[in-house]
Amino acid sequence: MSQREDQKLLGRDERPDDEEHLHRIAREFQVGFDAVERIGLPAVSIFGSARLNPGDRWYDVAVETGRAFVRHGFAVVTGGGPGIMEAANLGANDAGGTSVGFGIVLPHEQSMNEHCDIAVEFDHFYARKVMFVKAAEGFVVFPGGFGTLDELFEALTLIQTEKVVHFPVVLFGHAFWDPLLDWIHGTLEHEGMISPDDLELVSVTDDPDEAAQLVVECFRQQCAHRPAEPEKADAQ
Repeated sequence: MSQREDQKLLGRDERPDDEEHLHRIAREFQVGFDAVERIGLPAVSIFGSARLNPGDRWYDVAVETGRAFVRHGFAVVTGGGPGIMEAANLGANDAGGTSVGFGIVLPHEQSMNEHCDIAVEFDHFYARKVMFVKAAEGFVVFPGGFGTLDELFEALTLIQTEKVVHFPVVLFGHAFWDPLLDWIHGTLEHEGMISPDDLELVSVTDDPDEAAQLVVECFRQQCAHRPAEPEKADAQ
């Protein structure tokens, strides 16, 4: 889909071909659901800036975080681009795990990084966002810009409104995230705009192994409390 078509969809005074556009959206969701099904493992979605390069401290620890999740039998899902996304995919790929990229078609953006075993490019942010949540048992959020913050607050909203449960969000980097959390606690919570338990599943770490352990442990606890599926009766 072209940038012009996106503008028509979102513009107040313009109207796209509704029926054809709905078909494209439906196809995009189907392709995404099929890709999620192909992962076949518990997974984590990892977010962060596309503007960081190898050698940057956040890039290097994102590689280690991808590796750490693979050691726990998890797949790694990212937005498929460069920076933190590339680093996490690289780490997963290097450790012999499943590395997934859900990219987005943008006019000034880069192509999919080369470390993805499963790669899908989306035209619509909302279809892509659904796949990040549907594929994952939790999020790890590295330092990043508007897109990273968008994914973070999307996850927090889903947790707050109980659209997802047992869904840990791990923020990587105390130096980067602590000022935001101070504002959330000191302003939003203090003013009564959120409840204290809205951030119950949010953690902060500077350790790749701890980041993986926080998500994996929540997943294991959730599995332990799931009711056992009834055994199928023998065929007569």
